Amino acid sequence: MKKMIGCIIFLFCAGVARAEGLTLRECYALTLKRSEAIAIQGELIKETEGLMLQSLSTALPKVAFAYSQKWQDARPNDTFGGSTPEAKFTFSQPLFTGFKEFAAISASKHLGKQRAQELKRAKELLFTDVSDAFYLYLSYQQDLEVLETTHKALEERVAELVKRQTIGKSRPSEVASAQSKLLKNEATTEGVRSQRETAGQLMEFLIGQTFDHLIEEDAARADMKPEDLYMKADGRADVVAARESVMAYKNNVTAARSTFLPSVTLGGNIYAKRGDAFEGNDWDTTLTVNVPLFSGLSDVGQLQQAKSQAIEADLRLSQMRRKALLEVRQAYTSWQSVIRRVDALAKALEASDKNYALQVDDFQKSLVNNLDVLQALEDLQSSRRDWVSAKAEAHRAYSTLKVSVGEID
Repeated sequence: MKKMIGCIIFLFCAGVARAEGLTLRECYALTLKRSEAIAIQGELIKETEGLMLQSLSTALPKVAFAYSQKWQDARPNDTFGGSTPEAKFTFSQPLFTGFKEFAAISASKHLGKQRAQELKRAKELLFTDVSDAFYLYLSYQQDLEVLETTHKALEERVAELVKRQTIGKSRPSEVASAQSKLLKNEATTEGVRSQRETAGQLMEFLIGQTFDHLIEEDAARADMKPEDLYMKADGRADVVAARESVMAYKNNVTAARSTFLPSVTLGGNIYAKRGDAFEGNDWDTTLTVNVPLFSGLSDVGQLQQAKSQAIEADLRLSQMRRKALLEVRQAYTSWQSVIRRVDALAKALEASDKNYALQVDDFQKSLVNNLDVLQALEDLQSSRRDWVSAKAEAHRAYSTLKVSVGEID
């Protein structure tokens, strides 16, 4: 019985949680957990860590145990009777390889930092997708509220006109005109409702779960100065990633140059068992110096390729910086423009609301006809829908600006 009550309470709480609205931050957090692209980028970072360990291992000593058994024709006084066993511990330590290992380790570190910045940038770009889907759905949600408000007003107009027609104060054409507006509003409502459902499906795809409604946050009117934003563009994640890529390729040039330098390796063996010919020699060590003389121009080609790749990476960094600055400028201009548009539409909405109230009052006094009232109502609906759309666009423009700078709250 207690378990059953507990299950009922749990399901009730879960149902309440699902019925609650989601903010943009909550949607973004859910999307980060659900996104396969972010998970793939995270695995690339782990892959880079593996590459760094591989590079590090080339500079570390190598130790192994080897056992062998050799059979041959027996000699007189052969202790082992023609069989030569050997058991030994071997080790090898590179002393100098032209700094190849150190360059490879450094390149792996820079590659890891590059992919970490690429992961950060992928998360920032994902925020743009979430923001667009969030405010697209929200604009349809609020647009439906406007249409429903207009629908109620039109129903009131039709009911009032029917009463006035009964007493001979309104013409049948006025009732028909109001009913036509009402039916047209219903058709528009169905179209917007369909668009909202489509936007909701996209939102559910991103966050990986269903939701009841979305909650709008404060208007995007932060005080941002262009010069401050432009200076921050150089620190954006993709620009930093490009800079780390340049450093990685420069280390590859160092590694390619090392092939022209001599290498020194120290190796040795510690024997646990040896044949009688070498019995008593428990260890030996060898110092090997290898000086490259000619390798068929292969090393020259690798060096030339590494140099070209480093130059390409540096050019991509320059291009990325200019692209980042352009995106910030364009995003700032769009954001400022839409903010001014929202302010203008807010004033237009206030004027339309006042005009509609005056037209209704004048109609009651028989100073204007029903067409004037319907036109005022249509203007009010249009102004309110435009304002709702522009407000959602302002939120999206603000999100785009933050992403272009590389700052997500």
